[in-house]
Amino acid sequence: MEKFKTISSRAIPLAIENIDTDQIIPARFLKSTDKEGFGEHLFKDWRHHRNGSINSDFVLNSPIFSGSILVAGTNFGCGSSREHAAWALCDYGFKVVISSFFADIFKGNALNNGLLPVQVSEEYLKYLFQKINENSDTKIIVDLKKQTIAIENSDLQETFDIDPYKKTCLMNGYDDIDYLLTKLPNIKEFETNKLRFA
Repeated sequence: MEKFKTISSRAIPLAIENIDTDQIIPARFLKSTDKEGFGEHLFKDWRHHRNGSINSDFVLNSPIFSGSILVAGTNFGCGSSREHAAWALCDYGFKVVISSFFADIFKGNALNNGLLPVQVSEEYLKYLFQKINENSDTKIIVDLKKQTIAIENSDLQETFDIDPYKKTCLMNGYDDIDYLLTKLPNIKEFETNKLRFA
């Protein structure tokens, strides 16, 4: 995974609550175990009409909004536990998803795949939507080390929580196996000492 420290990016506002994993990546696209290619089908049934044509009213198809940050309504990632939802968001190019609440399983899947879920207050979420809709060039700054989120050129910011272990992994670009490998000298030392005193 890529190392994650600070991201400054424009954002795409998706002000819909209770977005479930089947809306993020419909079940009919879950045939592959390879993480690549899922971005093409992200929000497929919202990005396209039933006849396959582009839904120009859907925000991801708007020429106005772009960026590597998705700002979504509360209870994002509810529904089934499919990890493919995180894969699709990452493959599409998102680095951060902001909401006032995330489903626990989705949150874990996101962190395991290098996607940072940033949980903010309802008030701050409304503030973000307001600023982005007023000016689509608005940039959001997410600082993982400080665990802060802010809008560029604004003093109004919030802090967010993250599991310390997952923070370490994201900042160093580790998955779980990479992290264990960094502890290999400690593991070998433990094994040596255990044998010595056995």
